[in-house]
Amino acid sequence: MPVTVKDMMAAANAAVERISVDQAQALIAEGALLLDVRDAPELQATGRAVGSHHIARGMLEFRADPETPFHDLELRFDRPVVVHCASGGRAALAGKLLKDMGYTQVYNIGGLNDWAVGGGEVTEPVDPGM
Repeated sequence: MPVTVKDMMAAANAAVERISVDQAQALIAEGALLLDVRDAPELQATGRAVGSHHIARGMLEFRADPETPFHDLELRFDRPVVVHCASGGRAALAGKLLKDMGYTQVYNIGGLNDWAVGGGEVTEPVDPGM
């Protein structure tokens, strides 16, 4: 039987702990990576969490695997990763992917708005000019 998005979301939410912004900020203060998995146009349109590192969800597998030439050195197996997207769905899926790849300390804080409402600082969107 084919797997549905509902199935994938249920598995991701079961595998990746959802934490508060306060918990995330404590982890980040201890060296965790705040990872934004939204697409680049979303960052330009809505800004980003101050201190976040961006890897688009579509490239995460390549950036997370140390065996690829695309590996992102910010991703390390011994470093906790706190993931967010726009609303939390892609963050959960990205978190499960990272766990499947061997990252053991992965957390979901939901979306950028959750970060901002929880007291996290956000940069202004990019002004495209005229």
